[in-house]
Amino acid sequence: MARIRPTRLLNQSRSAFACAMLLTLAATPLAHAKKAKAHAAPHATAAQTRQAAHNPAGLPANVALAFARARIPLDAVSVFVIRTGTATPILQWNADTGMNPASTMKLLTTFAGLDLLGPDFRWKTSAYADSQPTNGTLNGNLYLRGQGDPKLIPEELVKLVTDVRRSGVDELAGNIVLDRTYFENGLSEAPPLDGDSGRAYNVAPDALLYSFKTLTFTLSPVADNGTSSGAVNIDVSPPLAQLRIDNQLRTTRGGCGDWKTTSGANITTQTDGHVLASFDGRYAAACGERVYNIAALTHADFIWGGFLALWQQAGGTTRFTPGLREGKVPRQAILLATHYGPPLAEVVHDIDKYSNNVMARQLFLTIGAEIGRKPASVRQSTEVITRWLAKQNLTMPELVIENGSGLSRVERISARNMGRLLQQADANPNGGVLRDALPVVGVDGTMRNRLTRAGVAGNAEIKTGTLNDVRAIAGYVEGEGGQRFVVVSMINHPNASGGQAAHDALLQWIYQGAER
Repeated sequence: MARIRPTRLLNQSRSAFACAMLLTLAATPLAHAKKAKAHAAPHATAAQTRQAAHNPAGLPANVALAFARARIPLDAVSVFVIRTGTATPILQWNADTGMNPASTMKLLTTFAGLDLLGPDFRWKTSAYADSQPTNGTLNGNLYLRGQGDPKLIPEELVKLVTDVRRSGVDELAGNIVLDRTYFENGLSEAPPLDGDSGRAYNVAPDALLYSFKTLTFTLSPVADNGTSSGAVNIDVSPPLAQLRIDNQLRTTRGGCGDWKTTSGANITTQTDGHVLASFDGRYAAACGERVYNIAALTHADFIWGGFLALWQQAGGTTRFTPGLREGKVPRQAILLATHYGPPLAEVVHDIDKYSNNVMARQLFLTIGAEIGRKPASVRQSTEVITRWLAKQNLTMPELVIENGSGLSRVERISARNMGRLLQQADANPNGGVLRDALPVVGVDGTMRNRLTRAGVAGNAEIKTGTLNDVRAIAGYVEGEGGQRFVVVSMINHPNASGGQAAHDALLQWIYQGAER
Protein backbone atom coordinates (compact mmCIF):
# COMPACT_ATOMS: atom_id res chain seq x y z
CA MET A 1 0.00 0.00 0.00
CA ALA A 2 1.22 3.48 -0.78
CA ARG A 3 2.35 5.53 2.18
CA ILE A 4 0.47 8.42 3.74
CA ARG A 5 2.66 11.21 5.03
CA PRO A 6 1.39 12.65 8.34
CA THR A 7 -0.31 15.99 7.96
CA ARG A 8 2.10 18.92 8.07
CA LEU A 9 0.49 22.09 9.30
CA LEU A 10 1.64 24.04 12.29
CA ASN A 11 5.26 24.13 11.19
CA GLN A 12 4.31 25.34 7.73
CA SER A 13 2.33 28.44 8.56
CA ARG A 14 2.92 30.23 5.29
CA SER A 15 2.64 27.27 2.93
CA ALA A 16 -0.84 26.38 4.15
CA PHE A 17 -2.20 29.78 3.21
CA ALA A 18 -0.30 29.64 -0.08
CA CYS A 19 -2.20 26.46 -0.83
CA ALA A 20 -5.44 28.08 0.25
CA MET A 21 -4.81 30.96 -2.12
CA LEU A 22 -4.84 28.43 -4.97
CA LEU A 23 -8.57 28.97 -4.71
CA THR A 24 -7.97 32.02 -6.81
CA LEU A 25 -6.89 29.90 -9.75
CA ALA A 26 -10.53 28.86 -9.89
CA ALA A 27 -11.98 32.21 -8.95
CA THR A 28 -13.55 32.58 -12.38
CA PRO A 29 -15.86 29.62 -12.97
CA LEU A 30 -15.48 27.72 -16.21
CA ALA A 31 -13.18 30.36 -17.61
CA HIS A 32 -10.27 28.49 -16.05
CA ALA A 33 -11.74 25.13 -16.88
CA LYS A 34 -11.66 26.14 -20.53
CA LYS A 35 -8.71 28.47 -20.46
CA ALA A 36 -7.72 29.49 -23.94
CA LYS A 37 -4.16 28.96 -25.04
CA ALA A 38 -2.17 32.05 -25.85
CA HIS A 39 -1.43 32.38 -29.54
CA ALA A 40 0.02 35.13 -31.65
CA ALA A 41 -2.72 37.30 -33.08
CA PRO A 42 -3.76 36.06 -36.53
CA HIS A 43 -3.63 38.33 -39.51
CA ALA A 44 -6.85 40.28 -39.78
CA THR A 45 -9.22 39.28 -42.54
CA ALA A 46 -10.56 41.87 -44.93
CA ALA A 47 -13.93 41.78 -43.16
CA GLN A 48 -12.29 42.33 -39.78
CA THR A 49 -10.26 45.21 -41.12
CA ARG A 50 -13.45 46.81 -42.43
CA GLN A 51 -15.15 46.30 -39.03
CA ALA A 52 -12.21 47.96 -37.29
CA ALA A 53 -12.28 50.85 -39.75
CA HIS A 54 -15.96 51.37 -38.97
CA ASN A 55 -15.19 52.49 -35.45
CA PRO A 56 -18.02 54.62 -34.06
CA ALA A 57 -16.56 54.24 -30.57
CA GLY A 58 -13.48 56.20 -31.55
CA LEU A 59 -11.25 53.48 -30.12
CA PRO A 60 -7.53 53.43 -30.88
CA ALA A 61 -7.06 51.61 -34.18
CA ASN A 62 -5.20 48.63 -32.70
CA VAL A 63 -7.85 48.20 -29.98
CA ALA A 64 -10.66 48.25 -32.53
CA LEU A 65 -8.78 45.74 -34.67
CA ALA A 66 -8.25 43.43 -31.68
CA PHE A 67 -12.00 43.42 -30.99
CA ALA A 68 -12.66 42.68 -34.67
CA ARG A 69 -10.17 39.79 -34.68
CA ALA A 70 -11.90 38.34 -31.62
CA ARG A 71 -15.28 38.66 -33.38
CA ILE A 72 -16.60 40.84 -30.60
CA PRO A 73 -19.03 43.50 -31.84
CA LEU A 74 -18.60 46.92 -30.31
CA ASP A 75 -22.19 46.98 -29.05
CA ALA A 76 -21.10 44.23 -26.59
CA VAL A 77 -18.29 46.43 -25.23
CA SER A 78 -18.21 49.34 -22.81
CA VAL A 79 -15.20 51.61 -22.26
CA PHE A 80 -14.53 54.54 -19.95
CA VAL A 81 -11.16 56.31 -19.60
CA ILE A 82 -10.57 59.51 -17.66
CA ARG A 83 -7.62 61.29 -16.06
CA THR A 84 -7.97 61.41 -12.28
CA GLY A 85 -9.03 64.77 -10.92
CA THR A 86 -10.77 65.79 -14.15
CA ALA A 87 -14.41 65.73 -15.25
CA THR A 88 -14.21 65.01 -18.98
CA PRO A 89 -13.59 61.44 -20.20
CA ILE A 90 -10.82 60.89 -22.74
CA LEU A 91 -12.61 57.87 -24.16
CA GLN A 92 -16.11 56.53 -23.59
CA TRP A 93 -18.31 54.03 -25.35
CA ASN A 94 -21.55 52.46 -24.07
CA ALA A 95 -20.41 53.96 -20.78
CA ASP A 96 -23.91 54.21 -19.28
CA THR A 97 -25.01 50.68 -20.14
CA GLY A 98 -25.35 48.30 -17.20
CA MET A 99 -22.92 45.45 -17.81
CA ASN A 100 -22.00 42.25 -15.99
CA PRO A 101 -18.68 43.25 -14.38
CA ALA A 102 -17.63 39.78 -13.17
CA SER A 103 -14.97 40.10 -10.45
CA THR A 104 -14.39 43.83 -10.97
CA MET A 105 -17.51 44.16 -8.78
CA LYS A 106 -15.14 43.38 -5.89
CA LEU A 107 -13.89 46.97 -6.23
CA LEU A 108 -17.25 48.26 -5.03
CA THR A 109 -17.30 45.86 -2.08
CA THR A 110 -13.72 46.47 -0.99
CA PHE A 111 -13.82 50.26 -1.32
CA ALA A 112 -17.13 50.39 0.57
CA GLY A 113 -15.62 48.17 3.26
CA LEU A 114 -12.53 50.34 3.64
CA ASP A 115 -14.54 53.55 3.83
CA LEU A 116 -17.32 52.26 6.11
CA LEU A 117 -15.41 49.93 8.40
CA GLY A 118 -11.90 51.36 8.17
CA PRO A 119 -8.69 49.56 7.13
CA ASP A 120 -7.98 48.50 10.74
CA PHE A 121 -11.31 46.70 11.25
CA ARG A 122 -10.87 43.13 12.52
CA TRP A 123 -13.30 40.24 12.70
CA LYS A 124 -13.83 38.39 15.98
CA THR A 125 -14.17 34.67 16.68
CA SER A 126 -14.87 33.82 20.32
CA ALA A 127 -15.03 30.76 22.57
CA TYR A 128 -17.44 30.52 25.50
CA ALA A 129 -18.32 27.92 28.13
CA ASP A 130 -21.25 27.06 30.37
CA SER A 131 -18.97 27.25 33.42
CA GLN A 132 -15.39 27.78 34.47
CA PRO A 133 -13.07 24.79 34.00
CA THR A 134 -12.54 22.59 37.05
CA ASN A 135 -9.06 21.11 37.49
CA GLY A 136 -8.50 21.58 33.76
CA THR A 137 -11.77 19.95 32.71
CA LEU A 138 -14.48 21.94 30.93
CA ASN A 139 -17.80 20.37 31.89
CA GLY A 140 -20.66 21.34 29.63
CA ASN A 141 -20.57 22.91 26.20
CA LEU A 142 -17.81 24.78 24.44
CA TYR A 143 -19.36 27.47 22.24
CA LEU A 144 -17.73 28.93 19.14
CA ARG A 145 -19.24 32.21 17.96
CA GLY A 146 -18.28 33.40 14.49
CA GLN A 147 -18.65 36.89 13.07
CA GLY A 148 -17.76 36.21 9.46
CA ASP A 149 -13.94 36.26 9.51
CA PRO A 150 -12.94 35.76 5.83
CA LYS A 151 -9.44 34.57 6.73
CA LEU A 152 -9.97 32.12 9.58
CA ILE A 153 -7.32 29.70 8.39
CA PRO A 154 -5.41 27.09 10.47
CA GLU A 155 -2.68 29.54 11.46
CA GLU A 156 -5.37 31.83 12.90
CA LEU A 157 -7.72 29.27 14.46
CA VAL A 158 -4.84 27.64 16.34
CA LYS A 159 -4.37 30.96 18.15
CA LEU A 160 -7.91 30.69 19.50
CA VAL A 161 -7.23 27.07 20.50
CA THR A 162 -4.07 28.16 22.33
CA ASP A 163 -5.93 30.92 24.16
CA VAL A 164 -8.63 28.47 25.26
CA ARG A 165 -5.89 26.22 26.66
CA ARG A 166 -4.37 29.22 28.46
CA SER A 167 -7.74 29.94 30.09
CA GLY A 168 -7.27 26.72 32.02
CA VAL A 169 -8.94 24.14 29.79
CA ASP A 170 -7.08 20.87 29.19
CA GLU A 171 -9.98 18.50 28.66
CA LEU A 172 -13.33 18.94 26.91
CA ALA A 173 -16.19 17.06 28.53
CA GLY A 174 -19.15 18.27 26.51
CA ASN A 175 -20.34 19.20 23.05
CA ILE A 176 -19.05 21.83 20.65
CA VAL A 177 -21.85 24.28 19.88
CA LEU A 178 -21.54 26.54 16.85
CA ASP A 179 -23.12 29.99 16.93
CA ARG A 180 -23.41 31.04 13.28
CA THR A 181 -26.25 33.52 13.82
CA TYR A 182 -24.20 36.55 12.74
CA PHE A 183 -25.31 35.67 9.19
CA GLU A 184 -28.92 35.13 8.16
CA ASN A 185 -30.07 31.51 7.89
CA GLY A 186 -29.72 29.98 4.45
CA LEU A 187 -26.79 32.02 3.15
CA SER A 188 -24.43 29.07 3.58
CA GLU A 189 -26.66 26.93 1.39
CA ALA A 190 -26.62 29.31 -1.57
CA PRO A 191 -26.56 27.25 -4.80
CA PRO A 192 -23.32 27.26 -6.80
CA LEU A 193 -23.23 29.42 -9.92
CA ASP A 194 -22.57 26.53 -12.27
CA GLY A 195 -23.92 23.63 -10.20
CA ASP A 196 -20.47 22.37 -9.18
CA SER A 197 -20.33 22.51 -5.38
CA GLY A 198 -16.88 20.89 -5.33
CA ARG A 199 -15.25 23.94 -6.91
CA ALA A 200 -13.56 26.26 -4.44
CA TYR A 201 -14.82 29.38 -6.21
CA ASN A 202 -18.40 28.34 -5.43
CA VAL A 203 -18.00 28.14 -1.63
CA ALA A 204 -20.84 30.07 0.02
CA PRO A 205 -20.31 32.51 2.90
CA ASP A 206 -20.71 31.54 6.55
CA ALA A 207 -20.33 33.19 9.95
CA LEU A 208 -17.84 30.44 10.86
CA LEU A 209 -16.10 30.05 7.51
CA TYR A 210 -12.95 27.99 8.11
CA SER A 211 -10.10 27.67 5.62
CA PHE A 212 -12.48 28.50 2.74
CA LYS A 213 -14.24 25.16 3.42
CA THR A 214 -11.71 23.65 1.06
CA LEU A 215 -9.37 20.68 1.46
CA THR A 216 -6.00 21.08 -0.21
CA PHE A 217 -4.35 17.78 -1.10
CA THR A 218 -0.69 17.82 -2.14
CA LEU A 219 0.38 14.80 -4.19
CA SER A 220 4.04 13.93 -4.78
CA PRO A 221 5.81 10.74 -5.95
CA VAL A 222 8.04 9.04 -3.39
CA ALA A 223 11.64 9.04 -4.60
CA ASP A 224 14.02 6.19 -3.72
CA ASN A 225 17.63 6.89 -4.68
CA GLY A 226 16.43 9.03 -7.52
CA THR A 227 14.01 6.41 -8.83
CA SER A 228 10.29 6.40 -8.23
CA SER A 229 9.28 3.69 -5.74
CA GLY A 230 5.75 3.48 -7.06
CA ALA A 231 4.26 5.16 -4.00
CA VAL A 232 2.71 8.62 -3.79
CA ASN A 233 2.69 10.85 -0.72
CA ILE A 234 -0.51 12.71 0.08
CA ASP A 235 -0.56 15.69 2.43
CA VAL A 236 -3.76 17.47 3.37
CA SER A 237 -4.52 20.89 4.83
CA PRO A 238 -6.35 21.76 6.96
CA PRO A 239 -6.48 18.68 9.19
CA LEU A 240 -9.99 17.61 10.17
CA ALA A 241 -10.60 15.29 13.11
CA GLN A 242 -13.06 13.15 11.14
CA LEU A 243 -11.01 12.94 7.95
CA ARG A 244 -9.34 9.70 6.91
CA ILE A 245 -7.25 9.10 3.77
CA ASP A 246 -7.21 5.83 1.85
CA ASN A 247 -4.18 6.16 -0.38
CA GLN A 248 -3.95 3.48 -3.06
CA LEU A 249 -2.21 5.69 -5.60
CA ARG A 250 0.63 4.18 -7.62
CA THR A 251 2.95 6.01 -9.96
CA THR A 252 3.09 5.30 -13.67
CA ARG A 253 5.37 6.26 -16.50
CA GLY A 254 4.51 8.66 -19.27
CA GLY A 255 3.24 12.21 -19.38
CA CYS A 256 1.29 13.89 -16.63
CA GLY A 257 -1.93 14.36 -18.59
CA ASP A 258 -5.22 14.71 -16.73
CA TRP A 259 -3.78 13.76 -13.35
CA LYS A 260 -6.83 14.84 -11.36
CA THR A 261 -9.10 12.41 -13.16
CA THR A 262 -6.65 9.51 -13.18
CA SER A 263 -5.92 9.87 -9.45
CA GLY A 264 -9.44 8.61 -8.76
CA ALA A 265 -10.03 11.08 -5.93
CA ASN A 266 -13.34 10.70 -4.13
CA ILE A 267 -14.67 12.07 -0.83
CA THR A 268 -17.51 10.29 0.98
CA THR A 269 -19.07 10.44 4.44
CA GLN A 270 -19.12 7.07 6.19
CA THR A 271 -21.95 5.71 8.35
CA ASP A 272 -19.83 6.19 11.48
CA GLY A 273 -19.42 9.89 10.74
CA HIS A 274 -15.87 9.72 9.42
CA VAL A 275 -15.06 11.35 6.09
CA LEU A 276 -13.03 9.19 3.71
CA ALA A 277 -10.83 10.73 1.02
CA SER A 278 -9.89 7.86 -1.26
CA PHE A 279 -7.29 7.92 -4.04
CA ASP A 280 -7.29 4.63 -5.93
CA GLY A 281 -6.02 5.55 -9.37
CA ARG A 282 -2.73 6.27 -11.09
CA TYR A 283 -0.34 9.20 -10.85
CA ALA A 284 2.40 9.81 -13.41
CA ALA A 285 5.82 10.32 -11.81
CA ALA A 286 6.37 13.08 -14.38
CA CYS A 287 3.71 15.16 -12.61
CA GLY A 288 6.02 15.87 -9.68
CA GLU A 289 4.22 17.73 -6.90
CA ARG A 290 0.66 18.82 -7.63
CA VAL A 291 -2.06 20.48 -5.55
CA TYR A 292 -5.70 19.45 -5.66
CA ASN A 293 -8.38 21.69 -4.06
CA ILE A 294 -11.80 20.26 -3.22
CA ALA A 295 -14.61 22.12 -1.49
CA ALA A 296 -16.13 19.57 0.84
CA LEU A 297 -18.58 18.98 3.70
CA THR A 298 -20.87 21.51 5.33
CA HIS A 299 -19.56 24.64 7.00
CA ALA A 300 -20.56 23.23 10.39
CA ASP A 301 -18.77 19.91 9.86
CA PHE A 302 -15.68 21.69 8.53
CA ILE A 303 -15.17 24.07 11.47
CA TRP A 304 -16.06 21.35 14.01
CA GLY A 305 -13.49 18.95 12.58
CA GLY A 306 -10.92 21.69 12.12
CA PHE A 307 -11.17 22.98 15.70
CA LEU A 308 -11.05 19.48 17.17
CA ALA A 309 -8.00 18.50 15.08
CA LEU A 310 -6.09 21.60 16.20
CA TRP A 311 -7.22 21.03 19.80
CA GLN A 312 -5.68 17.57 19.73
CA GLN A 313 -2.51 18.79 18.02
CA ALA A 314 -2.13 21.43 20.74
CA GLY A 315 -2.22 18.77 23.45
CA GLY A 316 -5.86 19.15 24.43
CA THR A 317 -7.88 16.04 25.30
CA THR A 318 -11.53 15.04 25.22
CA ARG A 319 -13.42 12.78 27.61
CA PHE A 320 -15.43 11.58 24.63
CA THR A 321 -15.83 12.75 21.06
CA PRO A 322 -17.68 16.06 21.38
CA GLY A 323 -20.98 16.20 19.58
CA LEU A 324 -21.69 18.86 16.99
CA ARG A 325 -24.52 21.15 17.97
CA GLU A 326 -25.72 24.54 16.75
CA GLY A 327 -27.31 27.41 18.65
CA LYS A 328 -26.80 30.85 20.14
CA VAL A 329 -24.36 31.44 22.95
CA PRO A 330 -26.40 31.75 26.20
CA ARG A 331 -26.35 35.16 27.87
CA GLN A 332 -24.88 33.67 31.03
CA ALA A 333 -22.05 31.91 29.16
CA ILE A 334 -18.48 32.62 30.25
CA LEU A 335 -16.04 34.09 27.73
CA LEU A 336 -12.89 31.98 27.49
CA ALA A 337 -11.05 33.63 24.62
CA THR A 338 -11.47 35.93 21.63
CA HIS A 339 -9.41 35.83 18.47
CA TYR A 340 -9.10 38.89 16.24
CA GLY A 341 -8.42 38.20 12.59
CA PRO A 342 -6.11 40.18 10.33
CA PRO A 343 -6.99 43.82 9.59
CA LEU A 344 -9.37 44.64 6.77
CA ALA A 345 -6.52 46.17 4.73
CA GLU A 346 -4.88 42.74 4.53
CA VAL A 347 -8.16 41.05 3.66
CA VAL A 348 -8.83 43.59 0.90
CA HIS A 349 -5.38 42.82 -0.51
CA ASP A 350 -6.24 39.12 -0.73
CA ILE A 351 -9.68 39.77 -2.19
CA ASP A 352 -8.57 42.11 -4.99
CA LYS A 353 -5.07 40.84 -5.72
CA TYR A 354 -6.17 37.20 -6.05
CA SER A 355 -9.89 37.63 -6.74
CA ASN A 356 -11.08 35.49 -3.82
CA ASN A 357 -14.84 35.15 -4.13
CA VAL A 358 -15.88 33.86 -0.73
CA MET A 359 -13.73 36.43 1.08
CA ALA A 360 -15.49 39.18 -0.89
CA ARG A 361 -18.87 37.73 0.03
CA GLN A 362 -17.89 37.61 3.71
CA LEU A 363 -16.89 41.29 3.59
CA PHE A 364 -20.06 42.25 1.72
CA LEU A 365 -22.24 40.67 4.42
CA THR A 366 -20.14 42.11 7.24
CA ILE A 367 -20.76 45.63 5.91
CA GLY A 368 -24.49 45.13 6.32
CA ALA A 369 -24.20 43.60 9.79
CA GLU A 370 -21.80 46.20 11.19
CA ILE A 371 -23.26 49.35 9.63
CA GLY A 372 -26.87 48.17 9.47
CA ARG A 373 -28.20 45.48 11.76
CA LYS A 374 -27.65 41.83 12.51
CA PRO A 375 -28.05 39.19 11.26
CA ALA A 376 -26.24 39.94 8.03
CA SER A 377 -28.25 39.55 4.83
CA VAL A 378 -27.83 40.37 1.16
CA ARG A 379 -30.70 42.85 1.36
CA GLN A 380 -29.24 44.60 4.38
CA SER A 381 -25.78 44.92 2.81
CA THR A 382 -27.22 46.15 -0.49
CA GLU A 383 -29.20 48.85 1.33
CA VAL A 384 -26.17 49.99 3.33
CA ILE A 385 -23.97 50.22 0.23
CA THR A 386 -26.67 52.01 -1.76
CA ARG A 387 -27.04 54.64 0.97
CA TRP A 388 -23.26 55.00 1.17
CA LEU A 389 -23.05 55.55 -2.59
CA ALA A 390 -25.74 58.24 -2.39
CA LYS A 391 -23.75 60.07 0.29
CA GLN A 392 -20.75 59.93 -2.07
CA ASN A 393 -22.89 61.47 -4.85
CA LEU A 394 -22.51 58.19 -6.71
CA THR A 395 -26.11 57.31 -7.49
CA MET A 396 -26.14 54.28 -9.79
CA PRO A 397 -29.63 53.50 -11.14
CA GLU A 398 -28.38 50.54 -13.17
CA LEU A 399 -26.57 48.91 -10.20
CA VAL A 400 -27.58 45.33 -9.35
CA ILE A 401 -25.81 43.55 -6.47
CA GLU A 402 -26.35 39.85 -5.80
CA ASN A 403 -23.41 38.95 -3.54
CA GLY A 404 -20.73 41.62 -3.98
CA SER A 405 -18.12 39.30 -5.49
CA GLY A 406 -19.02 39.35 -9.17
CA LEU A 407 -19.67 35.60 -9.09
CA SER A 408 -23.07 36.23 -10.57
CA ARG A 409 -25.07 36.27 -13.77
CA VAL A 410 -27.25 39.19 -12.65
CA GLU A 411 -24.90 41.77 -11.12
CA ARG A 412 -24.68 44.96 -13.18
CA ILE A 413 -22.83 48.27 -13.16
CA SER A 414 -21.94 50.72 -15.92
CA ALA A 415 -18.39 51.52 -16.99
CA ARG A 416 -18.95 55.20 -16.19
CA ASN A 417 -20.11 54.52 -12.64
CA MET A 418 -17.31 52.05 -12.02
CA GLY A 419 -14.96 54.77 -13.25
CA ARG A 420 -16.57 57.37 -11.00
CA LEU A 421 -16.17 54.97 -8.08
CA LEU A 422 -12.46 54.61 -8.84
CA GLN A 423 -12.05 58.39 -9.11
CA GLN A 424 -13.71 58.78 -5.73
CA ALA A 425 -11.45 56.10 -4.28
CA ASP A 426 -8.37 57.83 -5.66
CA ALA A 427 -9.27 60.98 -3.72
CA ASN A 428 -10.23 59.05 -0.56
CA PRO A 429 -7.85 58.69 2.42
CA ASN A 430 -8.08 54.91 1.94
CA GLY A 431 -7.44 55.12 -1.79
CA GLY A 432 -3.82 54.08 -1.41
CA VAL A 433 -4.86 50.91 0.43
CA LEU A 434 -7.22 50.01 -2.41
CA ARG A 435 -4.62 50.70 -5.13
CA ASP A 436 -2.00 48.66 -3.30
CA ALA A 437 -4.42 45.74 -3.23
CA LEU A 438 -4.90 45.67 -7.01
CA PRO A 439 -2.90 43.35 -9.26
CA VAL A 440 0.08 45.11 -10.82
CA VAL A 441 0.26 44.55 -14.57
CA GLY A 442 3.00 42.08 -15.48
CA VAL A 443 4.03 41.68 -11.82
CA ASP A 444 1.57 39.94 -9.51
CA GLY A 445 -1.94 38.72 -8.80
CA THR A 446 -4.27 37.96 -11.67
CA MET A 447 -2.24 40.29 -13.97
CA ARG A 448 1.16 38.70 -13.33
CA ASN A 449 1.39 37.01 -16.74
CA ARG A 450 0.00 39.82 -18.87
CA LEU A 451 1.98 42.50 -20.73
CA THR A 452 5.17 41.44 -18.96
CA ARG A 453 7.39 43.03 -21.64
CA ALA A 454 5.26 46.06 -22.39
CA GLY A 455 5.89 49.57 -21.14
CA VAL A 456 2.75 49.45 -19.01
CA ALA A 457 4.16 46.54 -16.99
CA GLY A 458 4.63 47.74 -13.42
CA ASN A 459 2.76 50.95 -14.21
CA ALA A 460 -0.87 49.93 -13.84
CA GLU A 461 -3.01 48.47 -11.06
CA ILE A 462 -5.85 46.53 -12.66
CA LYS A 463 -8.63 44.37 -11.23
CA THR A 464 -9.69 41.70 -13.68
CA GLY A 465 -13.02 39.96 -14.12
CA THR A 466 -13.72 36.75 -15.98
CA LEU A 467 -16.79 34.56 -16.41
CA ASN A 468 -18.04 32.63 -19.37
CA ASP A 469 -19.18 35.37 -21.77
CA VAL A 470 -17.67 38.13 -19.61
CA ARG A 471 -14.25 39.81 -19.62
CA ALA A 472 -13.57 43.01 -17.66
CA ILE A 473 -10.78 45.27 -16.44
CA ALA A 474 -10.94 48.22 -14.05
CA GLY A 475 -8.26 50.20 -12.28
CA TYR A 476 -5.50 52.75 -12.70
CA VAL A 477 -2.76 53.38 -15.27
CA GLU A 478 0.25 55.59 -14.56
CA GLY A 479 1.07 57.19 -17.91
CA GLU A 480 4.56 57.84 -19.23
CA GLY A 481 4.00 61.53 -18.52
CA GLY A 482 3.30 60.88 -14.84
CA GLN A 483 -0.47 61.35 -15.01
CA ARG A 484 -2.84 58.80 -13.49
CA PHE A 485 -5.80 57.51 -15.48
CA VAL A 486 -8.85 55.50 -14.53
CA VAL A 487 -9.75 52.78 -17.01
CA VAL A 488 -12.81 50.53 -17.15
CA SER A 489 -13.82 48.17 -19.93
CA MET A 490 -16.33 45.35 -19.93
CA ILE A 491 -17.22 42.78 -22.57
CA ASN A 492 -20.49 40.83 -22.40
CA HIS A 493 -20.51 38.45 -25.35
CA PRO A 494 -20.05 34.72 -26.10
CA ASN A 495 -16.62 35.57 -27.58
CA ALA A 496 -15.54 37.58 -24.53
CA SER A 497 -12.71 35.16 -23.75
CA GLY A 498 -10.95 36.44 -26.87
CA GLY A 499 -11.03 40.05 -25.66
CA GLN A 500 -7.83 40.03 -23.64
CA ALA A 501 -5.72 41.32 -26.54
CA ALA A 502 -8.03 44.32 -26.95
CA HIS A 503 -7.91 45.12 -23.24
CA ASP A 504 -4.14 44.78 -23.18
CA ALA A 505 -3.85 47.11 -26.17
CA LEU A 506 -6.10 49.62 -24.41
CA LEU A 507 -3.89 49.59 -21.29
CA GLN A 508 -0.74 50.09 -23.34
CA TRP A 509 -2.35 52.93 -25.33
CA ILE A 510 -3.26 54.75 -22.11
CA TYR A 511 0.25 54.29 -20.74
CA GLN A 512 1.89 55.63 -23.89
CA GLY A 513 -0.16 58.82 -23.85
CA ALA A 514 -3.93 58.66 -24.12
CA GLU A 515 -4.23 62.46 -24.42
CA ARG A 516 -1.70 62.96 -27.20
